[in-house]
Amino acid sequence: MPSRAAPARRPEVDKNEPLVADIRLLGRILGDVIREQEGREAYELVERIRQLSVAYRHKHDKEAGKRFDKLLKGLSGEQAVSVIRAFSYFSHLANIAEDRHHIRRRDVHERAGSLQPGSLAYCLEHLHEAGIRPTEIAEVLQRGFISPVLTAHPTEVQRKSILDAERAVAGLLEARDRAATERELRDTEGLLRARITQLWQTRMLRYSKLTVADEIENALSYYQSTFLRQIPKLYAELEEHLPGEQLPSFLRMGHWIGGDRDGNPNVGAATLKRAMQRQGEVALRHYLTELHELGAELSISLRLSGVSPAMQALAERSPDQNAHRLDEPYRRALTGMYARLAATLHELTGTEALRHAVAPQDPYRTPDELLADLRTIESSLKTHHAEALIAPRLSPLIRAVQVFGFHLATLDLRQSSDQHELVLAELLAVARIEPDYSALDEAAKRELLLRLLNDARPLRVIGANYSDKARFELATFEAAREALARFGREALRHYIISHTESVSDLLEVALLLKETGLLRGVLAEQAVSDLIIVPLFETIGDLRIAPEIMREFYALPGMRGLIDRSGGEQDIMLGYSDSNKDGGMFTSSWELYRAEIALVELFDELKAQAPITLRLFHGRGGTVGRGGGPSYQAILAQPPGTVNGQIRLTEQGEVIASKYAHPEIGRRNLETLVAATLEATLLHPTQSAPKSFLQAAQALSDASFAAYRGLVYDTPGFADYFFASTPIREIAELNIGSRPASRKATRAIEDLRAIPWGFSWGQARVALPGWCGFGSGVEAFLGEEPAQRAKNLALLKRMLKGWPFFRALLSNLDMVLAKSDLTLAERYVELVEDKKLGKRIFAAIRAEFERTQAALSLITGEDKRLAANPSLARSIEHRFPYIDPLNHLQVELMRRYRRIAADDPAMERVQRGIHLSINGIAAGLRNTG
Repeated sequence: MPSRAAPARRPEVDKNEPLVADIRLLGRILGDVIREQEGREAYELVERIRQLSVAYRHKHDKEAGKRFDKLLKGLSGEQAVSVIRAFSYFSHLANIAEDRHHIRRRDVHERAGSLQPGSLAYCLEHLHEAGIRPTEIAEVLQRGFISPVLTAHPTEVQRKSILDAERAVAGLLEARDRAATERELRDTEGLLRARITQLWQTRMLRYSKLTVADEIENALSYYQSTFLRQIPKLYAELEEHLPGEQLPSFLRMGHWIGGDRDGNPNVGAATLKRAMQRQGEVALRHYLTELHELGAELSISLRLSGVSPAMQALAERSPDQNAHRLDEPYRRALTGMYARLAATLHELTGTEALRHAVAPQDPYRTPDELLADLRTIESSLKTHHAEALIAPRLSPLIRAVQVFGFHLATLDLRQSSDQHELVLAELLAVARIEPDYSALDEAAKRELLLRLLNDARPLRVIGANYSDKARFELATFEAAREALARFGREALRHYIISHTESVSDLLEVALLLKETGLLRGVLAEQAVSDLIIVPLFETIGDLRIAPEIMREFYALPGMRGLIDRSGGEQDIMLGYSDSNKDGGMFTSSWELYRAEIALVELFDELKAQAPITLRLFHGRGGTVGRGGGPSYQAILAQPPGTVNGQIRLTEQGEVIASKYAHPEIGRRNLETLVAATLEATLLHPTQSAPKSFLQAAQALSDASFAAYRGLVYDTPGFADYFFASTPIREIAELNIGSRPASRKATRAIEDLRAIPWGFSWGQARVALPGWCGFGSGVEAFLGEEPAQRAKNLALLKRMLKGWPFFRALLSNLDMVLAKSDLTLAERYVELVEDKKLGKRIFAAIRAEFERTQAALSLITGEDKRLAANPSLARSIEHRFPYIDPLNHLQVELMRRYRRIAADDPAMERVQRGIHLSINGIAAGLRNTG
């Protein structure tokens, strides 16, 4: 019998009954809609394909496979599209149900006082138990900077219309949980049927190529649904736990969309201007709405309550002279503030406010002016017994203005180093300073660039005929200068240099900033830069030389003074996706770890001269193969001393929807970033991992790197196999993203962008970038001699237990192996025309996969995947029967697509079916799609 202090736990299945019920309900309604819209035969076809897919997975006998193939090949284009839509929508609906259940379980734990890792409450309790005082936490936040950065990429598959309908479904599931009567349950089910009908009749695909403007709008939808309201709530929760502490706005959003030119010819000055204008409009319209609502709530009369003199003066300044509001100072003041903000909206964005009690006038010049008026209202309410009216709307509005300003999010600029070199070479040649800049060696480039940075004269020659390329690039810099003047210092902070391989890559950007007025003064005297020059180290080779490049950069005459005068901040971006594509999952992780340690050591030396803040920017992808996986584990696994309250990290593509489409899930994910940053800063061990761990990791990396490179880059025909056996061609040709899938018009893996590389492997259920090389690495490290093998295995087990870096890496590996399926992947091998090549390379992939499975089981002691994560294991069990048919259908349609003539009337339906299958598989696999 269990004691009262330890009540018996209910069976695990009971906890998941609501989830199962929701999935069944949504599946039943979807089935009803399909029968109603498409007919009973269409519904029964979906069921037949599901049953055959399950049989194929569990039996994998040749007869079942033949029957299944015959059925798939006999489908008309319309039938295939209908079936794919059914399974795709089921994946989307299952995701919504899982997210709702996650919130439900979190609420249960919180009501029971059982705090969950990753929550703010757990973090602060953990810090309290460690003896860390609230003042110490506040000190970290005072100097802290946490920024998730939303990026677009070539595999973005969600339409805003679909996201909006799915948010409505999520809201109805929440309402269903609150329903108290049978009538309320029937009503919510009827509304769910309406929304699912809407989904079925809404086009899931884009008929036109996705533009940068589309990507901007998609990203902004998450502000309206989540960030603008949830981030202030997060701050309020922190303030509740840290009473009396004044918390700065340390958590801010970042964007790449509209400013990331690397490999995307569609991004330039025009998209930068559009991004800033639309971001400003979203922020200002939110404030206008809140001011309007606040006016309705603050109906306080002077006949019943007094106000402060400052509040009375604010009311008197308002142009609102309506007789009905003469005794309502707050309403009068808010009407005037609305008019000023409406004028601000028009001035910054060229658009008009929705309401006008009085004409727009006297725009706010800065967010601080608006904040001052809001603070006047707050102070008056506090001193006149109306403090209860602050928390519901005024306090969140004040925090929103502090966080989002008039710019909403910091927009980064990014371009490849070779493009900067081309522009500078042209400027120097036209100015007759250097006829062939690109031919100079590194030393000569540095000498020339430093000389020009100390020359007050511009490079451009008035009236000279510069190339379209040079004018395009310079126009982007000039648009950045204008955006800073209009939207403020926080609107643009970073200029990121892709493929940073030398000090001259940094100096070239500094000179272009000087040429366009973003860097003022000469280097030797009082130069100041408006933007932080951010190197991006992407490949394995780049990561290895990163510390030396930064050391040499800071050693240049005048450079440290420039940085100090410009704010004393240095962001350094580390690329996960490209380093993974370059060297494999383990070597990428290890080289990132080593680079971080070396950079922190370098900047500790530099701090001896004068204060400087190092901020590492983690270019994490959504999938494990692109550096993804749970953010909480990833941040806690960072090397000692590398977080220090400062972190930026990218949020990409399909993972943005997964994390932030639902407001509550979004806030929980933001909480996790804050909690992990605090824990990594205040609880992280300061000493390095044991030498034996570091040596073992290096040995594993060397062997893993050799195995990965041997398979991917050195195996004859591997690139041909990849292009034939994955949907990379279809991804590149369909309307999925605004950015080309490859940097150059070649079929070389080296030129392929890392994101479609990983995405394509995920679609084919191989997920190769997430595990390849590890099995061979462990096998080589263990050796063949029994005693040595036992000793080395014991060391790996100690590393798993005592080293967060290794533990997080194996946890991610466990997840990606669980979501991979080489039985399904083998179906894609049928698409390789050279049958011998297909069999040979797939056999090599399977052998490495099996080695990796065996190595992970050996280290963890668990033969079954996800033994330590039963909730994810159950999730996979629920959803795989509905994802597998999409893979089978995708293979069949890819086969047709590659054989059909471009002018065949059936081409459009085949393309549509493939695109839908990509959407459904990505949704079903979530962070490995």
